[in-house]
Amino acid sequence: MDALLRQSRSMCPFLNKTSPATLRSLSTATTPHHASPGGGTISNLQVLARRCPIMGKAMAVQASKAGGHALNGVFGGTKAYSGKAKMHTTRPHYASVAQEMLKRNEQVPVSDAVKPALRAQDVAIPGPKPAAPTTSKFNYEGFYQNELDKKHKDRSYRYFNNINRLAREFPQAHMSDKEKRVTVWCSNDYLGMGRNPEVLKTMHETLDTYGSGAGGTRNISGHNQHAVALESTIANLHAQESALVFSSCYVANDATLATLGSKLPDCVILSDSMNHASMIQGIRHSGAKKMVFKHNDLHDLETKLASLPPNVPKIIAFESVYSMCGSIGPIAEICDLADKYGALTFLDEVHAVGMYGPNGAGVAEHLDFEAHAQGKPENTIMSRIDIITGTLGKAYGCVGGYIAGSAAMVDTIRSLAPGFIFTTSLPPATMAGAKTAIEYQKRHSEDRRLQQLHTRATRAALVEQGIPVMPNPSHIIPVLVGNAEVAKQASDLLLKNHGIYVQAINYPTVPKGRRD
Repeated sequence: MDALLRQSRSMCPFLNKTSPATLRSLSTATTPHHASPGGGTISNLQVLARRCPIMGKAMAVQASKAGGHALNGVFGGTKAYSGKAKMHTTRPHYASVAQEMLKRNEQVPVSDAVKPALRAQDVAIPGPKPAAPTTSKFNYEGFYQNELDKKHKDRSYRYFNNINRLAREFPQAHMSDKEKRVTVWCSNDYLGMGRNPEVLKTMHETLDTYGSGAGGTRNISGHNQHAVALESTIANLHAQESALVFSSCYVANDATLATLGSKLPDCVILSDSMNHASMIQGIRHSGAKKMVFKHNDLHDLETKLASLPPNVPKIIAFESVYSMCGSIGPIAEICDLADKYGALTFLDEVHAVGMYGPNGAGVAEHLDFEAHAQGKPENTIMSRIDIITGTLGKAYGCVGGYIAGSAAMVDTIRSLAPGFIFTTSLPPATMAGAKTAIEYQKRHSEDRRLQQLHTRATRAALVEQGIPVMPNPSHIIPVLVGNAEVAKQASDLLLKNHGIYVQAINYPTVPKGRRD
């Protein structure tokens, strides 16, 4: 008997959780039931057994063999454990048993001794419902409104304009009224690749052949020839062993820094004070120690590096082009410090890919222009970078982000980063279009040269008009207003009176007191 009970418990979750004493109580307590022979009674244990998807079927078979005596020898009375019916290995949800009983208005007397076991099985117990809490619940809507009120009060609340870029009329767009045209002066599609005929043709063909979505994460069904080809193209662009594509570069930065920072033992991440929010968030998620060095300040960076033990893993996270001020990071000098103190370099080239270098690989490539133009990436500054991140959504006109580096590093992130593992893959058409955009820009350096000339002309014209443009060597043209409310008014005036769309940028994208 005991051996049979132990075997039954190993297969049945109900028996496994219910004590022998409770089983005895359930089997001896009875209740009237219309299905019993002669209108008799059945045990509470039998009532539960009838709702079990396995035992219920076994009892039905027994009933047909016994001429209606459905419960003889099957979970019944003193024969509760002596029958030969197969025990089930599935895990039924016992709350459904109680729900079915309530639907049939079946009242099952339950003794106080049995109630704890039934509660453990998630079975509803007849009787009055517990009283509702007397204390008032948290005011969620009030919390939301209070947070929004604070944004309105400090003038950092974000208003979005309805801007619909027109591929055939770039840089024109229409607003909610399709007849109202505006000129877009505020965009990261630096080279107009969002309407490039080669890119659009590739995307149309891929969309028609492979459909709108990837079908899941890379692990499930999102790994395809388009992902493989795009990652190979990116690795080649940056002269790295391997690359990995993410849904955005925000996710790429966050996932990579969070994964490395949490897995490298006692890791310390040194972050430029002007780094993008994605890197800041990744460092925070890593739980690693963070040291912030002054923007582009090599002395401050070295002081912090020198304060750390030589054997401690270190990551220096910085950018090539800082989007809100347009400054350029001292890439070569940071590589020197990384070599000296045994640190990894993590370079965000988001605002530089497609824009600099003979192939459009970014500032790191641009610094050794002639070597890369001749196809000789060895012993260049770009080859010294351990991890390069970039976007497919700015100069390349598509969407998505990526990392590039050693095969082992990339495979580690692919294998461990939740931000990659659990995110649906980019659609095939998007990846095919991004690959075409990268290859196009490798062949057409005139686009970025012309963009640089336009940048210089625009900056000179603004300065001539006395408009406060922040000086920098990049293609970014930040106009410093310094007041959130005035910046919003200037943006509205340009849109309403001149048909020019330039969005005001407020905190937290830029520090408080610095509105562009």
